[in-house]
Order: sequence, then C-alpha cells, then structure tokens
Amino acid sequence: MSEERHSPLAIHPVEPGDSGELLKRGQVVRRARWLTLIVLILLAIGAGRTVISRMSNAKALESGTAERARLYVRTAQPKAADTGQTLALPGTLQGFVQSPINARAGGYLRRWYKDIGSHVRQGELLAELDTPEIDQQLSQAVAARQQAAASLELARTTTERWEALRRRDAVSQQELEERRSAFTQAGANLAAADANVERLRQLENFKRIVAPFAGVITRRNVDIGDLIDAGAGGGAGRALFVLAQTDPLRVYINVPQSYSQLIKPGQPVIVTQTELRGQKFQGQVARTAASIDAVTRTMQVEIALPNRDGRLLPGAFVQVQLPLLPSRALVIPNNALLIRGEGMRVAVVDDAGRVRLRPVQIGRNYGETVEVIDGVEAADRLVLNPPDSLAEGDEVAVAPPAKPASQPAGRAS
Repeated sequence: MSEERHSPLAIHPVEPGDSGELLKRGQVVRRARWLTLIVLILLAIGAGRTVISRMSNAKALESGTAERARLYVRTAQPKAADTGQTLALPGTLQGFVQSPINARAGGYLRRWYKDIGSHVRQGELLAELDTPEIDQQLSQAVAARQQAAASLELARTTTERWEALRRRDAVSQQELEERRSAFTQAGANLAAADANVERLRQLENFKRIVAPFAGVITRRNVDIGDLIDAGAGGGAGRALFVLAQTDPLRVYINVPQSYSQLIKPGQPVIVTQTELRGQKFQGQVARTAASIDAVTRTMQVEIALPNRDGRLLPGAFVQVQLPLLPSRALVIPNNALLIRGEGMRVAVVDDAGRVRLRPVQIGRNYGETVEVIDGVEAADRLVLNPPDSLAEGDEVAVAPPAKPASQPAGRAS
C-alpha cells in the first residue's frame, strides 16, 4: 500500500525500520483485550454475586416468614391422680353420749350433789327428791296388798271346807265352783296388789337421781326446793341435769353428693379449732348415712374423735379436714382448657403436628389441676395456654421444654 492510499486512512505505513513500533502497538492491543476481558469477568462475577445474594435473601425471607408464621406451643400429658383432695367442712363437737336427765318421780328437790363441770361415774348420785305423795301411795298399796292376802287366805279355807262338804254331798257342785272361782279371784287380786306395790317401790327408787353413764355435767337447771314434775313434760329444757360423755366426741358433717362416693368408714380425718392454734386432733370416720338427703343433696357423716385430755369441749365449732381417696380419673392442668360457646374443649396435638379440638367433661377442681371424666387419654399431648384463635387443623410446632435456671455458685468462705 502506498503512502497516498494510507493518508486518507490516517495510517502511517510501516517502514522496514519501524518493526519495534509495530510490536508495541500489538502489545497495547492485547493488553486492552485482556483488560476488557477481566472487566467483563469482574462485572459477570459481581452480577452473579448480586443474583446469588438476592436469591439467598429471598430464601431467608421466605424461611423467616414461614418460621414466624408457625405457632409454637407447649404441651402436657394427662396424669392419673396420685393423691386425693382434702375436703374441709365445718362441724360442731358433740358428746359421744349426751342426754338430759329428767325425774321419773314427782316431788320436791331435797338436795343436789353435782354441779356443772363435775365429772361423774356411772351410777353416782346426782340429787335426791322428797316425794310425799308416792310415799303415801306406797303405804296405801301395802295395806291393800295385806287386804288381798287376807281375802285370799279366807277364800282358800272356804274352798277347802266346801270341797269337804261336797264329798259328803252336802252342797251342790255349783256352789263349790263359785267358791273355787272366789279363791282364784282372790289370788289374782293379791297378784295385782303385789304388782302395784312393786311399781310404787320402783318409783321410790327414782327419788335418787343417779348418772346413767360416766361423763361431765354440762347443765344444772334446778335448785333445792324446786317442784319436780315426773318426766319434766318430756322437754329437754326442763331437765334436771344434762350429762355428756366427752371421751370420745362426735362430729357430724354433711358431705356434698359429688364427694360422697369417696367417703368410707375408717378413713382418718384431722380436726382443728381456731382457738387452739397449731393443734391438730386425729379422728376417723365412724359411719355414714349411706344415703343422700334429697333436700340438701348431702350425705351425713359421723366422725369419732378421741378426747382423753379433755382439751376439746362439746358444742365447739371446728373444721374437719377429710382426705379423700384418689379417683381413677385423669387430671390435667387448668390452663389446658378452652372455654367456648359450644362448651369445654381441649386442644390435642396429633402425630402430624395438627390441632384437634376435643370436648371434655370435667369433674372435681383441685386448684391448679382439674379432673377429667371423659374426653382425653393418657397419651394425648394437650396444648397449654391455647390462644383463642386456635382452630381445628391448625399446624403447630411443639416447643422444647424450658431448661431450669442454673443456680448461682455459692461464694467460698
């Protein structure tokens, strides 16, 4: 190519002596190409890194969103009740035997020997009565008995005489039978007179008022000179004395129907009195009524309570703590219950991690736990503190149990 042809193209012809310059131009071109390639590679790497970072962020965002959307719950399993509930009921102490002592004979109180608070033995004399009317009736009955005895003796001798006459055929058989009948009647009159005398003598014995059993005199309602009516009209308020046996004592309590099946004779109980702080008295269930009162829906239970030292007083108000036998029903925490319009429910987590709402029938409430009669099994996983928005079929994740807080190390002394 000539110089004229190169001039329009602004290309200088290479002279034979310009080989070094041509080499330099080739190196520049190659360097430019490598530089361009490196830049392109760097741009490609940056673009790929940006894409990969965005994809990773998108996956992290999706994973975080799914993680935050998942509901974590804590679960618990139903347990069998190992201990029963302690039922506390009020009661009033009563003497094991408590009886008003009335007078069987009428008269005037001559003297009393025991006052309130006195400890008496069985058969010990409490008071004496003056009964002039009974004394006169007894004297009259004794005289009537003597008359009957004399009449009987006369009838006997008369009958013997008429039998002898009958053997000689001096009297008729009819007359002999009349004498025999008179003798029989005289014997019956004597027996009636004897019975009347014995009755009045028994009344004479009631002039001495004695203790029917060993106990404590809790009330004395009479004084010397008082007029005593026989039987005191049948009212306990007119009794001469009130005697109570204070060892042992009785306590009657009314157990609600829901607990009646758990009460058995022989169960131990604890009796406490507010005034005797820190003191507990051991007793036991003596017997139950074995029936439910239709009015109060309760069962009456009698508690036998020893009182050898006499610290407990009849008539005192006490609290009876009755440990109940454990039932066979399962118990669950109270915070596992869902109270909704359709009734009581629990949320059970199945093997697939989904929620199943089950209706339950609850029994007794033990405070932190509640007895479940029907609706759960021992292997069920129950959601604790279920949210109100929890619905059937929701997918949940069971949170691992919380680790107990570590105790701080003690300082070396």
